[in-house]
Amino acid sequence: MDDTEFQKAADDCLTRVANWLEDLDPDEADYSTADGSITIEFPDGGKFILSRQSATRQVWLAAEAHGFHYNLDTATGAWRDDKDGHELFARLAEVVGEKVGHPVEFDA
Repeated sequence: MDDTEFQKAADDCLTRVANWLEDLDPDEADYSTADGSITIEFPDGGKFILSRQSATRQVWLAAEAHGFHYNLDTATGAWRDDKDGHELFARLAEVVGEKVGHPVEFDA
């Protein structure tokens, strides 16, 4: 995958997450976007940041005290953690659900 292909894939990922966040209650989780990143803010002042990391061709998620680094599995189109292989969208739904106090599904 070259730089252009990575940037498109990462931007598609971020767009998908932003579309998903649109359906969440803004009183529970609000978000903002910037070039290559999404910041999710919670009423208690907590923040999660999802960002494109072009130098490593990864997408990184900082959630609470945890950091996750995702590589694109080009065979399946899934973003997979570089340590244990979990999938990005499932983990994002899990950590957001924990933060807001009830399960949320990622269906974007």
